[in-house]
Amino acid sequence: MDAFIRFTNQTQGRDRLFRATQYTCMLLRYLLEPKADKEEVVMKLKKLESSVSTGRKWFRLGNVVHAVQMIQQSSHATDLVPRICLILASLNRVIYFICDTILFVRSVGLASGINKEKWRMWAARHYYYSLLLSLVRDLYEISLQMEQVAHDRSKKEKSPSQDPLVYSVADEETEWLQSFLLLLFQSLKKHPPLLLDTVKNFCDILNPLDQLGIYKSNPGIIGLGGLVSSIAGIITVAYPQMKLKTR
Repeated sequence: MDAFIRFTNQTQGRDRLFRATQYTCMLLRYLLEPKADKEEVVMKLKKLESSVSTGRKWFRLGNVVHAVQMIQQSSHATDLVPRICLILASLNRVIYFICDTILFVRSVGLASGINKEKWRMWAARHYYYSLLLSLVRDLYEISLQMEQVAHDRSKKEKSPSQDPLVYSVADEETEWLQSFLLLLFQSLKKHPPLLLDTVKNFCDILNPLDQLGIYKSNPGIIGLGGLVSSIAGIITVAYPQMKLKTR
């Protein structure tokens, strides 16, 4: 209970819970819409989804400052590729949050002259760029982990004490795809934060891909992806050691 209270006391923790609720409603609404006797439930889910989405906008109002801080932190990364990816991703996230704030100002009626569709597309575009750069960083980190696993495995295979049976089995794994998938599995298994970050970014990018018309999805896919991403986000907030660290 204490851990739950600490989690909900954090703005990010509350936002992740609201986000999980929002995408759960979207997924359930998609699954129930074809059923003729579920119109009332679908309408309630739609209203709840809208209310939760509005509540999340309040939590995101201060995220511009956090994104600017991330730019400063990313500049201290020792590896060039993650440093460039993280700085550019954070810059795009800053622009995304600015666009999101402008859309929020319009939604509450403080500035009715704002072109909602234009700013919505700008927000989706920079959110997409941010996630794409984050995925590039994830793929780079995965390649480093796979290289390390392959190096460790080759050392074991060359060891004199290697069991001949195990060595022969390892020799049989010569097919490229099988070897690649094995290395990928072992790399992600040894580095759960990297797995979580990759899954989160991959699921998140489905929404801007749909909004920008790059790859059209249905609300069910977007809802499922958002829910999985939200669960991954909840894990990283509840257990900070599961958050991918900047090297």
